[in-house]
Amino acid sequence: MTALKVAIRRLPHAEDLPLPRYESEHAAGLDLMACLAADLVLPPGGRALVPTGFAIALPDGFEAQVRPRSGLAARHGVTVLNAPGTIDADYRGEIGVVLINHGDAPLTIRRGMRIAQMVVAPVCRVRLEESTVLTATARGAGGFGSTGLGEKGE
Repeated sequence: MTALKVAIRRLPHAEDLPLPRYESEHAAGLDLMACLAADLVLPPGGRALVPTGFAIALPDGFEAQVRPRSGLAARHGVTVLNAPGTIDADYRGEIGVVLINHGDAPLTIRRGMRIAQMVVAPVCRVRLEESTVLTATARGAGGFGSTGLGEKGE
């Protein structure tokens, strides 16, 4: 597999942090770390924009998605509030992660803590064509929950 080359710029306040990286051979996401000057206590119900200390230059036709880390979600109830957060190909600012604590205890976010993962993916641009009618399907306009919960259609 050929790797997509993405330019990354380490910001001055991240000089001691490693670059985002894949933590296993087949990982889909690069782990992002907190680049904080001091510990941040995230109380239950609290949210914060956590800097990462890096900016990237994605090629045209790609986006980066900032997604939660499953361990933080399962163990502490902490997730990415706007998941997935989108980094557009023309954005050159610092990557930030909006964390929210849905858990029942405060969580201390420390410098270098892995707080989210970033997945780079291709983007398909569409051209919308207004129409007075849409093609028919078996589902039709059935919305949330219209296909049921299980094999018995419950």
